[in-house]
Amino acid sequence: MPENETTPATPLPLDGLVDRFLRTGESNTLEFKRIVRDKLTRALESICAFANGEGGYLILGIEDAAKAVGHDRVYGVEERPANVDELKRLVRERITPTLAEAYFVDIPCTLRDGSPGNIVVVDVAKGIDVHSILGGGTWVRESLSNRQMTADEITRLRFDRGKITAESQLADVPFELLDTDSWRGYASQRKLSRPITDAMEHLGLAKRSADGSPRPTFAAVLLFAEQPAGLLAAKASVRVFHYKTEAVEHSPKPSLVKKPKSFSGPILSQINDSYAYVIDELAAGIQMGPLGFEIVQQYPVRVIKEAITNAVIHRDDSIPADIHVRIFPTRIDVESPGALPGNITVRNIQTVGSFTRNPLIVDNLREFPDPPNLDAGEGVRMMHHTMSESGLYPPLYRPRNLSGRDKLLVALSNEQRPSAWDQIRDYLLKNDKIGNAEVRTIMGTDDTLRASKTLRRLVNRGLLVVSNPDAAKQNRRYKLAGQEPVFSFSHLFGKDMGDQP
Repeated sequence: MPENETTPATPLPLDGLVDRFLRTGESNTLEFKRIVRDKLTRALESICAFANGEGGYLILGIEDAAKAVGHDRVYGVEERPANVDELKRLVRERITPTLAEAYFVDIPCTLRDGSPGNIVVVDVAKGIDVHSILGGGTWVRESLSNRQMTADEITRLRFDRGKITAESQLADVPFELLDTDSWRGYASQRKLSRPITDAMEHLGLAKRSADGSPRPTFAAVLLFAEQPAGLLAAKASVRVFHYKTEAVEHSPKPSLVKKPKSFSGPILSQINDSYAYVIDELAAGIQMGPLGFEIVQQYPVRVIKEAITNAVIHRDDSIPADIHVRIFPTRIDVESPGALPGNITVRNIQTVGSFTRNPLIVDNLREFPDPPNLDAGEGVRMMHHTMSESGLYPPLYRPRNLSGRDKLLVALSNEQRPSAWDQIRDYLLKNDKIGNAEVRTIMGTDDTLRASKTLRRLVNRGLLVVSNPDAAKQNRRYKLAGQEPVFSFSHLFGKDMGDQP
């Protein structure tokens, strides 16, 4: 990483920001360390672990909460100022692959003895790859500490990041089973004249096995086979469920409107057929909901197709699970196997750009006679903009881990978005928590009950969660669902946000 010049810090102490740090406990994305030599190795392990997770903040110059209380924890980096430069060197020279984003930000403050000083925030972004310490292992953050990853965990993380994919693996499937109408339409569109085996090999959809014989890849089977799940002996379908209630009820009598529908053909057929089925279900007119007859749902159809398309083409095919589309009275959930790939997180998904987990599938799907609208990195932004223009809640992304398997849930709400939502969300992207008083200010009202109802509605929609549920109602604080504490420094130090090592 390039050695940037230090961005001059404001001379005024930012004790308010430091107080926020002190009130926030350590987590998967936040850790405190004094900057002493015997802590540098552990600090390096934390930076590596944050990069292998969802990113995080390492606060240098603040003692662990178990060893001091309140402002007595603020030692500052003045204890060992040279150790900050040493840690930068270690990050630069010992973490591999090189971190794309790890910023060292100076925060001027008042130290525990009343003298002026600084703490340093190491802002580590989620890595696009799996990162290790040369001679020191590969680390992951677990609860409030770090631990070394096993070989199996490293392989799983490489699948999660999209550095290795199942689509390029070879399938024990005869080529004649891929010579389908789907293949012939694709070959005609691309004016392919070679036999199917040669054509696929030239396209990268087939490779030579260890014995020298050509074999199709998983991508080829998924793109062209009439029943890819059967040929691959894996779950590779889209299943659509339509519920009468707002949640899945695990009871002897399920709350389904009708039996689930499965779509298991080639990828393009899965997208088109499941999308058409969902639209037909939504076009059924007035329907019965939990409170009686309700008006049919009105979603932007482009957003529904984009959500289904993304689930199908970006799924992690190394995880044996179908895609589930669930239609509820006031929302649609699209759940696909796999974590958010690359350096994409829930927080940066609108701004970081696209990351294609399955490039073979995506690149070849574009060449079909009537391909889905594969926006070049604009699909997520389009979904947010279109839902906003329709006065609806934005798509809600929820990474989940069920029985050791990562899944990504995208929820599309049919409920009209409160006018205050965008301002509350913007506030929480810069501040980790919000309360009734701040919401009243945002809404321009003195009505405590109105602000409480707004917060409760946002919690019920899954957009906010209560961060201190044991507190009295008037003292409750709220944060974005699924979001760790947020600290923003760019408004203090400009676009570069401090030094990179």
